Amino acid sequence: METIIVERREGGIVIVTLNRPSKKNAINEPMWDELLAAFTEVGESTTDRVLVLTGAGDAFCSGADLSGNAGDHRHQLQRMHHYNRVGLALHAIPKPTIAKVNGIAVGAGLNFALGCDLVVASDRARFSEIFARRGLSVDLGGSWLLPRLIGMHKAKELVLLADIIGAAEAERIGLVNRVVPHDELDAFVDEWARRLAAGPPLALAMSKRLLANSHSVTLAEALDAEAVSQSVAIASEDTREGIRAFLHKQTPVFKGK
Repeated sequence: METIIVERREGGIVIVTLNRPSKKNAINEPMWDELLAAFTEVGESTTDRVLVLTGAGDAFCSGADLSGNAGDHRHQLQRMHHYNRVGLALHAIPKPTIAKVNGIAVGAGLNFALGCDLVVASDRARFSEIFARRGLSVDLGGSWLLPRLIGMHKAKELVLLADIIGAAEAERIGLVNRVVPHDELDAFVDEWARRLAAGPPLALAMSKRLLANSHSVTLAEALDAEAVSQSVAIASEDTREGIRAFLHKQTPVFKGK
């Protein structure tokens, strides 16, 4: 990989690091391609259990690289469709995903973070839907994600004014799950990643899908989908293991079966 680092740790934890620190990890064309490959691989893996997305250096991601697309003769709409496939590949990962935001996260970089299931930020992090400052409209799912996370009026405020907000404000409005001191960020995310990786993969994947679909179904449809998912879970080896461990006051060992 030229622009990202993919590290696999014990227990099925995958760390994907955007690795253009001199450019604040701005996403160039090779990075789009490499992220698509990495997200697809994690999504299809039978051994990966959780994905952590972060940035090298002192930034998470400063958004798309706007310095030019020399040699790329595709129409802009074709490029946007390709970028959208990368965002969809992240959303489609059935395993839990965590954004570890160690610094600035703006534009497409912010929407990549929001596309993860959980967002943990350093107290040094800053956030912005910066598109309007560049004469651009919001992209990479921001128009879909923001109203669901923080409500329509606050979403419009962030997008239309394109303000840069600090970590404390991001936590206050519900943009991130947790803000921790910068020096504690790695340890905090490592703990969450280990807990998620030790969880029941099948049950977590089904719960993640149920939550993702919740805005597009009725209560009756949600209950039906929950019943189907629960029936699948109850028939799994992991549920038997969970019940066995509970009865014997032991820690369950889930295998995704």
